[in-house]
Amino acid sequence: MTQAKHHDSHSSKPPSKKELILEAAQALSTERITAAEIEQIRRRLIAVLGAEGNTAPEYIASVLAEAGRRVILSTHADSEGRYEEEFHDLLHFSNLEEAEMCLIRLDELFRKFHKEGDRAAQERVREVGALGRRRAEMIARNHKVEPAKRAEKEEIAQWFAIWLQTPDAFFDWLEVRKQSSDYERRFGASSAAGA
Repeated sequence: MTQAKHHDSHSSKPPSKKELILEAAQALSTERITAAEIEQIRRRLIAVLGAEGNTAPEYIASVLAEAGRRVILSTHADSEGRYEEEFHDLLHFSNLEEAEMCLIRLDELFRKFHKEGDRAAQERVREVGALGRRRAEMIARNHKVEPAKRAEKEEIAQWFAIWLQTPDAFFDWLEVRKQSSDYERRFGASSAAGA
């Protein structure tokens, strides 16, 4: 009867921060994760892990977004969920090509809301862009990730940063960047499709 328990001897190691975040989100049983839920999850991590559990809200948001959860970053914009469909799944990029598509989509939304004079929704698009940059930076700094992937994420983080600073000039800059010898040297094989 107790045999099954012996197989679990490895599972006595404490769950990772990521696992705890996902477990805590599951326990909240809500479709939408807002700043309030992220704060609850943050407190739960501290309760379980002590000082080591003190985690940046951005990290919690990125783990949940990566797991396919619906994360609503802004507390002021989008309260009726009008644009939820527009924003959902925007930040799923695993390579340079997907990151470019993501930025094209963000830019389209940004311009659409600008035309409509919807400042709150525009701000929301910028928040999504800022989260994209932070997520790429986080992966770029993670030494467990293979160097080629880290270099790609570093490049993507730079793209997001430049789009956030100068959206009007970004796509012209990107064309020039992709033709540069530095870019060719670092990502030649993966950029062949765009040549």
